[in-house]
Amino acid sequence: MNKLNNTGPSIEPWQTLLVALLGLFSADMQSAPVQSPELQKQMIGTSASLSCRLKEKSEIYLHWYKQLPGERPKRILYQTGGTPVFDDSSDRNRFEVRNDPTQSVYGLTINSLTVRDSGVYYCAYWFYHSISWAKISLTKRLFVFGSGTKLVVSGKFSPPANSEILQKKHENQITYVCLIEKFYPDIIRVTWNDDEKEITDQVVKGDTWQSTKEDDYSIASWLTVPAENEDKKYYCKYEHEEKKDSLSTQGIFHMLKI
Repeated sequence: MNKLNNTGPSIEPWQTLLVALLGLFSADMQSAPVQSPELQKQMIGTSASLSCRLKEKSEIYLHWYKQLPGERPKRILYQTGGTPVFDDSSDRNRFEVRNDPTQSVYGLTINSLTVRDSGVYYCAYWFYHSISWAKISLTKRLFVFGSGTKLVVSGKFSPPANSEILQKKHENQITYVCLIEKFYPDIIRVTWNDDEKEITDQVVKGDTWQSTKEDDYSIASWLTVPAENEDKKYYCKYEHEEKKDSLSTQGIFHMLKI
């Protein structure tokens, strides 16, 4: 008579190694630096101060990067307690770094801002992580980026100059177009809601566009609903840095010609 084996399934050596490898090549998200503020807007000629807080106090090489839309992050400098080392020496005159010795808080200040300073700024650091298994020892260098700060530099900040809802009826459905015009900068959030919640189905949000003669931005968002919902209220809500508003489909609107 065979005895039952109650010890459970055995773990093969390769499974132990796989678990170790996964731990090695997976960065610890808890160690990611926290940056503040998430968004900062400044006028041309002023200064901007960015903060980077690490989870633990340690001696590291801290790097600062800037990223433009559609491009890879480009390093500005790195520091390790002493004088910062700049990738481009021309930045030395306008960029200042600081470090609170009692906390793991690093700062970057950009002086005499220009429009070209706009972008997303990241602090980052790297560290070595090693594991040993049997007679195997593996080491991986992990690079950890912060949460990022978006900096917007402009000579003006303008709320939307005009906003309206257009309507088009077509057979068994209705399309509403929320048009928001002439705002700056281009950071804006547009949502559709009914009386209960935000609507995500049958919603199309367009990209912001810029007039060829002006530097202001505009945006449009579409909502399509069944024709039998004509008497139901829908709201187009937008949040811009300079203004928040809500437009109702039961208000005054124009017929959209398509």
